[in-house]
Parts: sequence; C-alpha cells; structure tokens
Amino acid sequence: MKPSSTQPTDPISAIRVLFFDHTAALGGGEIALLNLVRHLNPRTIKSIVVLGAAGPLVERLGPEIDTYTLPLPVGLATNRKNSLGLATLFQIREILGGLSYILQLAKFIRSHKIDLVHTNSLKADVIGGIASRLAQCPVVWHVRDRIEMDYLPGPVVRVFRLLCRVIPTYVIANSAATLRTLHLGPDRPDGTDFGVNGRSAVVHDGTRTRSLSKERSRHLEVFRIALIGRISPWKGQHIFLQAAQSVAERFPNVRFFVIGAALFDEHKYDEEIRQLPKKLGIENLVEFTGFCSDIEEVIEGLDLVVHASMTGEPFGQVIIEGMAAGKPVVATNGGGVPEIVEDGSTGILVPMGDVQAMADAICEILADPVRAREMGIRGRQRVENHFTVELTASKVETVFYEVLRRHGNQRRC
Repeated sequence: MKPSSTQPTDPISAIRVLFFDHTAALGGGEIALLNLVRHLNPRTIKSIVVLGAAGPLVERLGPEIDTYTLPLPVGLATNRKNSLGLATLFQIREILGGLSYILQLAKFIRSHKIDLVHTNSLKADVIGGIASRLAQCPVVWHVRDRIEMDYLPGPVVRVFRLLCRVIPTYVIANSAATLRTLHLGPDRPDGTDFGVNGRSAVVHDGTRTRSLSKERSRHLEVFRIALIGRISPWKGQHIFLQAAQSVAERFPNVRFFVIGAALFDEHKYDEEIRQLPKKLGIENLVEFTGFCSDIEEVIEGLDLVVHASMTGEPFGQVIIEGMAAGKPVVATNGGGVPEIVEDGSTGILVPMGDVQAMADAICEILADPVRAREMGIRGRQRVENHFTVELTASKVETVFYEVLRRHGNQRRC
C-alpha cells in the first residue's frame, strides 16, 4: 500500500488523524469528508486518509492530502449497508476477510503513529473502530446515517446501536435527528448548541459560500426547478415529477430537472422514472441530466431547489448548497431537514410523500418572486451563520482535542 502523495515532515505539535472510509465513490458522506479534510487547520491537524477502494475521491483529495488505498475484501466491499445484518456478519468468509483487514489497518495505525482515528461510514465505523481499539488509539465515529428501521433493516439497527455503545471513544452525528436514532441516552445534544460534554456531539455538515452572480432577468425566461440527488425510490423523484405535472398546469413557463444518477441496484427505478414524464404528459418540460460534478454551478442556474425524500433525511447537503446559492427551497419535513430549513422563512416544508402539498408549495413560491428572493437571501444568511464548511471543521477539531485530552495525550493537548 503506497500513498498517493508525499508530504514534508509534520510539525511536532500537529495531531496525526487518520480518516477512514470504506469507499472512494463520491457519495454524500465522501463529499462531506472531502470538504472536512480540506478545511482542517494543517498547522494543528495532520490529515491522513485511508480508503477501502480506489475511486474518484482519491483524485479529489489531491496531492495536498496523504491518501492511501487499502482495498477491502470483495465480500465486504460489495455488501451494502442495508444488508449488514446478523446473517452477513456471521458468514465465515466475511469474518476471515474482515479480521485480516482489521489487523492490517491496526498495523497501519501503529506504524504511522496515528493519534486519533475518524471513521466516516457505517462499514468504516465497525472495521475502523475495532482496528483502532486493537491499536489502542481513540476513535471518533462520524455517523451520517439515521440508525432507524425506516432507513435500515432491523438487524442492522440493533447491531449498530449496540456497537455504538462499546466501540467508539466519541460519536459525531451530522444532525440531532441522526443522533437521536442511536439511543445513546438522555444527555444527547439537541443540535441547538454545540458542546462536547458526554460522548457525543452534533456537528452539521457545511458547504462553501461564494459570490453570487447577478440575478438573471425574468423577462421572457422560464423558471428552472430541480431535484438533486441520487435516483432512488426513497429520494422521491416520482413525487417530484407528479408535483411537476400539477405545477405545469398553473405555470406553463416552468422547466424541471432531475439531477443525479442511480447507484447500486436502483436501475429499475431509474428506468421507471425516466418513463414517468411521458405518462404524465410533461416529457417536454423535464430533463434528466445525470450525475453533475460541479453542483454549485448547476444550482446557480436554478430558481428553486426541491427536496422530496420519502423517509427522514439524515441531514440534507443539497439543501444547504441551494441555500448557500441564495435559492429558496421546498423540502420534506423529516429527519435533519427541519434543523436546516426555517419553514416559511428560508423555504417551505411539506409532509413526506404528499404530492399536492409539494406542488402547492412550489406554486406559492413561483407566484411571489419578491418573497422567493427574500427567502433566498435569508437562506444564504442562515448558511453563513450555521452551515459553513469552516464552522464544521472548527467544531470537529474541538472534538478531536477534547477526545485526546480525555485519552491522556497531554503532548497533543
């Protein structure tokens, strides 16, 4: 295993943090990890990334971050998080492959003199957590999935909640909604204040804010509305398109965009979704863009960002990206979304799965351009105050120092 880059010798005061993720695909958690390591203070945090597979995240991390690829065994790499139940955990091949991998990772932690391990996915939490314990190194689990039975199978929920009490030194959750699903106890934070008491903290993911382009003239233009995210039944593309049919009846100068691609075994749903506009009679108003690497540029050209998830979203990265660009949002009211969107102020929250409520909310914003603009302004201000990537990095650094202080690493603290 060789690093993808070389770095000069670290200052002796820098904390050596290993960031571990089981994949290098550009999912939401991996993009959040990328943003985090890019914005940690390099004078105090030496970031070392280990990934369980090769992929685009390696290139995105670039030469400034030491990045290693330690390939996971095929069985562990291909199992999805929603299939990690007891049947999977106790298959002999997976056990042997997992133990060997854990030992390799523990050896890496010791040989690279790692001070603290940060794990970034459910698989990484379990594998990296055990390896960290073997290496006698504190480990912070960064939980980005709601551990609930409407989001994951029951066996996964039960096993993960149990492990969450015995493996990690500390737990970071990407929203108060996510943290509540771990059932860690009554002292869990509610997300309104940041603190590092107990064994857990809420640290919302952040995004960049950049200068806004001049507002486009509305004369003879169409309204551009998009749902952004991977194409999956629980992401609600079918709800968005059904709402689009209703909106188009009232606002003919509207165009709709489905931005994202299907992953895993969701290609059947992808095919169904691509046929739906024709069935609804709006095929000329809908465009499927596929995956877009520069989502900031895409959002800049929109007038409204829609979020349509059918189950509670752990956080809602696309929502803060839309708000950072000064766009009003319509979003489903579940999971961590109410921690982001102030209903009626920065956007409108609607019940999950309610086509008519979504259509009415979109039309309400389209009918009042002044209010839409004010929503966008307030949304951007809210991101600047609560959801910048710099603020996220600062809070994570605070957690790292507190964990090391408790672990007795006086030299680092």
